[in-house]
Amino acid sequence: MPGSPCLDAVLSSAEVGVILLSLRVAAFAVAVSLVPGILLGWLLARWRHPLRAVVQGVVMLPLVLPPVVTGYLLLDLLGRSRLLGRVWHTLTGGQIAYTTGACVIAAAVVGFPLLVEAIRLSIRGVDRRLEQVSRSLGRGRLDTFLRVTLPLARPGVLAGAVLSFARALGEFGATIVLAGNIAGETRTVPVAVYTLLNVRGGEAGATRLVVVSVLLAFAAVVGSFRLSARRRRA
Repeated sequence: MPGSPCLDAVLSSAEVGVILLSLRVAAFAVAVSLVPGILLGWLLARWRHPLRAVVQGVVMLPLVLPPVVTGYLLLDLLGRSRLLGRVWHTLTGGQIAYTTGACVIAAAVVGFPLLVEAIRLSIRGVDRRLEQVSRSLGRGRLDTFLRVTLPLARPGVLAGAVLSFARALGEFGATIVLAGNIAGETRTVPVAVYTLLNVRGGEAGATRLVVVSVLLAFAAVVGSFRLSARRRRA
């Protein structure tokens, strides 16, 4: 936290602010993605229709597109001169692009495929006979999903959330296009590293942020693996 003697001895206040902003952006990105991710994960796990492949392809698209292209598409969709951007400006008087909210949107979009895929695989692993027993006892589809399917798939949901969080922490391309590079507002860890590498004498600060980024990503990946292992044991 800012003002902590341990952190102040290693990182500058600006670097601590960058890290905390990145953590907030990643947390909000996962939060806004979680419910849609669960619904789409369930749909892709249970729906049997030729259009399922199309839906899955659209969901996975941000994972294979260059992040800069994803950012350009988001800017083209949400920019102030576009329909959604104009509607947002009319309602709020503000804009979406080049704000912290734009960072959250970019991070959520690029991390969404990892979240959905982990949830899809986890729900596919749930024994459907348990759902059938629940339905035979008089529970509806929604009640069965909330009381049977979702609790059994919880480790996979958590693993997907952790992976999405890690991906959001490392997002650069879509963020720099949609949100820009504004200190204290849109300058996340990857953007700050890029900025420091283009400033004379910034290598030391970039190295410190890289170390923190590696540690956070490693912890997230290990946590995801542990949760996935728990799901397999269950």
